[in-house]
Amino acid sequence: MKRTARELAEYLGAKVAGDPGAAISGVASPEQARAEDLIYVDSQRQQQRAQDSAARCVVAPEELELAGKTVLAVPNPKFAFAKAAAWLLPRTAPKPGIHATAIVASTARLAADVFVGPYAVVEDEVEIGRGSVVEAFCFLGRGAKLGESCWLHPRVTLYAGAHLGNGVEVHSGSVIGGDGFGYVFGEGRHQKFPQIGSVQIGDHVEIGCNTTIDRGSLGVTRIEAGAKIDNLVQIAHNVHIGEHSIVVAQTGISGSSEIGKGVVLAGQVGIADHCKVEDGAIVGAQAGVPTGKTIRRGQTVWGTPARDIDRFKEQYAAYSRLPELVERVRKLEQEREEP
Repeated sequence: MKRTARELAEYLGAKVAGDPGAAISGVASPEQARAEDLIYVDSQRQQQRAQDSAARCVVAPEELELAGKTVLAVPNPKFAFAKAAAWLLPRTAPKPGIHATAIVASTARLAADVFVGPYAVVEDEVEIGRGSVVEAFCFLGRGAKLGESCWLHPRVTLYAGAHLGNGVEVHSGSVIGGDGFGYVFGEGRHQKFPQIGSVQIGDHVEIGCNTTIDRGSLGVTRIEAGAKIDNLVQIAHNVHIGEHSIVVAQTGISGSSEIGKGVVLAGQVGIADHCKVEDGAIVGAQAGVPTGKTIRRGQTVWGTPARDIDRFKEQYAAYSRLPELVERVRKLEQEREEP
């Protein structure tokens, strides 16, 4: 889609410096851009990258001047660039319809403009809202519900009763609503604890490839609106993740833990059972949060067990000096033993 700098500025609420009639038809990095591509820079340090680029139009901070460029000045260039990209390059959904090889139960309720791809299975009492896309080899179990404008990429599995809100996107290989890992030991064996709860995914949640979200045991596993979950994440039964939180790849969240709003869990974080991470907290990569621990509102933690980042840095610095400290102690011991 081709737009002018003026049209894009109106859409973004940006100020234009330069040629408001400059044509924009795509987006790119400064190094790869063509003349009609939009680029962005978000600091003075990147000024030369933009200046050297073939792109004529740049999204940039308000204080940045770029000779010979048309600048769309905004407070948050990276966000504005992402918003512009979605407007300039809208994703094209498949033409509505049900593929001849799909299996759709007679009791399923599908809106008129839904797409169901090859070899997908839609079981009894499933509901699929307007504009939703179910790609090849997906499985939607009995009573599963998709809201409007959802997108299930190939080989997504929704167990029976899983509920997704509007605008939810689930990438390939993800499984939503499987049994949680719950067992009770008695009489010399492990007895499975009931896993009969549900999963509820809020509006505009995005779930990466090969992520698994378990149903509640007796209650609900709940992912609130706007949360973003990366690839290869495990979310156990009865977990609650608040609005707009970020869960990065290879993170595991154990049963009955509560993650607040606007939380960031970096890569390979481990959250044990019955933990609480309050609103706005950040848990650094590979940190471990032990059973029952609370990370306070707005706190940044790192390490295993997770602790305040300043304390972690202090301890880590001391740890890195251990070899020289050991040598000093050895010399002191030798001096003490000498007659």
